[in-house]
Amino acid sequence: MMTLDGLPANDVIQQGLDDLTQRRVSVAACLVKIASPRMRRCGMEMILSDDEALNADRELYALLGHEHGNEAHSRYNALLRELVSFERALEARHRRMTAA
Repeated sequence: MMTLDGLPANDVIQQGLDDLTQRRVSVAACLVKIASPRMRRCGMEMILSDDEALNADRELYALLGHEHGNEAHSRYNALLRELVSFERALEARHRRMTAA
């Protein structure tokens, strides 16, 4: 299995994976749901289907609305930027591993 060590947002993604395993609803779990199709394409085994990722963005926004009120939109955008950085780094690592 590919290690996530050193990737951007690794701590959040690891927490999200743990939360999903424990069936906890959290911001981190929502981020993993959103990223799960790309994570799967990079060879990571996921405990959820691509269908479960379909509404994860709405679920994330709702959680942030409860936690951050009026700041939810900016927090949502910041988290998605961080998630995109993780996904790009993961894909780059996957390309390097498969090219070797």
